[in-house]
Amino acid sequence: MAENETLSEKEQQELLAKYDKESSFRQNLGKWAWVVSFIAISLTLFHLWRAFPQTGGPLVYLMQGSVHLGTALGLIFLLYPAHRNGAKKIGVPWYDVIFAFLSMGSVYYILFRYDWITGAARIMGFTPLDILVATIGIFLLLEATRRAVGVPIVVIAGLAIVYGMYGTNIPYFGHGGFDWSGLSRRLFFSSDAIFGTPIQISSTYIYLFLFFGVMLTKTGVGQYFNDLAFGATGRYTGGTAKAAVAASALQGTVTGSSVANTVASGSFTIPMMKRAKFRPEFAAAAEAAASTGGQIMPPIMGAAAFIMAEYVSSVSYSDIIIIGIIPAALYFAGVFMGTHFEAKRYGITGQPKSELPSFNGLAKRAYLLLPLVTIITMLVNGFTPTYAALTGIGTAYLVSFFRKDTRMGFKDIVDAFEQGARIALPVIAACASAGIIVGIVVFTGLGGKIAGGLLSLAGDNLFLLLFFTMIASILLGMGLPTTANYVVTASMAAPALMAYGVPDISAHFFVFYFGIVADITPPVCLAAYAGAGIAKANPMKAGVAAFKLAIAGFIIPYVFVYSPALLLQDAEVLQVITLVATALLGMAAVSATMMNYFVYRFKWYERILLLISGIMLIYPENLPIELSGLVLFFLIGTLQHRRKKRDNNQQEAITA
Repeated sequence: MAENETLSEKEQQELLAKYDKESSFRQNLGKWAWVVSFIAISLTLFHLWRAFPQTGGPLVYLMQGSVHLGTALGLIFLLYPAHRNGAKKIGVPWYDVIFAFLSMGSVYYILFRYDWITGAARIMGFTPLDILVATIGIFLLLEATRRAVGVPIVVIAGLAIVYGMYGTNIPYFGHGGFDWSGLSRRLFFSSDAIFGTPIQISSTYIYLFLFFGVMLTKTGVGQYFNDLAFGATGRYTGGTAKAAVAASALQGTVTGSSVANTVASGSFTIPMMKRAKFRPEFAAAAEAAASTGGQIMPPIMGAAAFIMAEYVSSVSYSDIIIIGIIPAALYFAGVFMGTHFEAKRYGITGQPKSELPSFNGLAKRAYLLLPLVTIITMLVNGFTPTYAALTGIGTAYLVSFFRKDTRMGFKDIVDAFEQGARIALPVIAACASAGIIVGIVVFTGLGGKIAGGLLSLAGDNLFLLLFFTMIASILLGMGLPTTANYVVTASMAAPALMAYGVPDISAHFFVFYFGIVADITPPVCLAAYAGAGIAKANPMKAGVAAFKLAIAGFIIPYVFVYSPALLLQDAEVLQVITLVATALLGMAAVSATMMNYFVYRFKWYERILLLISGIMLIYPENLPIELSGLVLFFLIGTLQHRRKKRDNNQQEAITA
């Protein structure tokens, strides 16, 4: 690929298939294409049908979940090959057809035997047939998850099952133990595991919001986000990189994958950054850091916000999207600053005004934001996520008629229905497998034991506890999609913080953030690797650069644990303003240190002092320390400004 070219659609798909397991599906289904289309369209229609109150609303959890999961598993086996190389072969192998219908049948079994499963079986005992069906269903779920999501979550779920059966002899972490008959029925036939909170939320809210994202794509809102970002920031220092950050922040409001966002936006922004003379590894890092940050952007937050609202019972979904605004803004401000200092260091200017989208052109297409504005307004005003999603979908459909090239006819609507199901498949599989982990944690009391272990290891020191929880969240989050990532970290890492006395919302946001930044934390930094593939850069160098750019994502969570006011908990306006201001200055200092440029080139001692200044400014709600950091910040800035002015005068004298 030449530097002045963007990735073709085929190249994007190949790159996604390489780094994003969710995108490694079969390209040519042969005669099975119509079957996949029919099942996928039916799944979307089912969710729309059950979303309307007039049609009775969602079914009871086990029935709604069984249709949701069973249909998804069937589609996964038809779409995703057992091995990556199988994606290029034509048709569907016979064994995958058997797996598809066997998985659908095992989960639909709950529908047909619902009265028995929820009634007499709990008194008389489950039959051998019930246990056989549960065994087949669990096995096929894990295999489908391996294909559509990846190995890491399957390994964790598998270890959880082994622990559930054989963990009796583990010192401190042991439990009573289950035989397979008891464990399998608990995992498969209850609303506490596979059909627990994650799949319940997936089958009601998440599916609709993912479909909403598909509808937005059909209206061209993705390209509008890019144009809006370039129009707003493209003319300034390092404008292409800043525009990439802004575009990914906007894309993140509706997308749910760091890697997919990196490839979709990066195929356009990374070549532009390289043409502007940014280093290839930095171009890859900027897109990866920004795309990963998209997962913490309200209102969707990678679809994890819905599950968080269920886990943190004291906070509603509409509250969570408001609470998430300041941390997300600080994260992107940090990445934005990093791109600025990098551009200043290498003298990279902005784009000519003639090459940027015009204000009039952007204003004429502002109607594309109507669906997003509608859905956010409704959520903030207390409407249910289901009603808000339906309204947003309807608004997106109407908006498509504003221009001839985006107008959705019957064929486009049918295609959107199919794409809505396809994009949801990895999320559904991940939520169901994460439910196994949650179930084992609940059944065995493992969460409390892990919390006790972390507390004991930290020795009643909050900072050490946060540090150990951070490491655990990053390790658990590596290679996992956002929703499963959050479910796992919330079940296994957050309880330690809550046991210490950290407010529930702060604890959940803490593990959520560190699970997300695992995508840009070496050595397993898939988003950075995908960006490096576009930039033709060294993947590990891109990962390290992304880590430096996203340093705010590693600092902010500590701040909102020590100062919950940053999450608007018992906060006064002046307190929040002060916290945000000092955090921004602190991040500027730390970011400049990471990028090795501030007002001017660093002397070695200035770099150390500025880093200390940044830490002091970020240090929560300690006025003497913050003031000392502020003085040091401006002192170093003044010294560098004077040295820069002196060197420029000397250079002008030599030139004259």
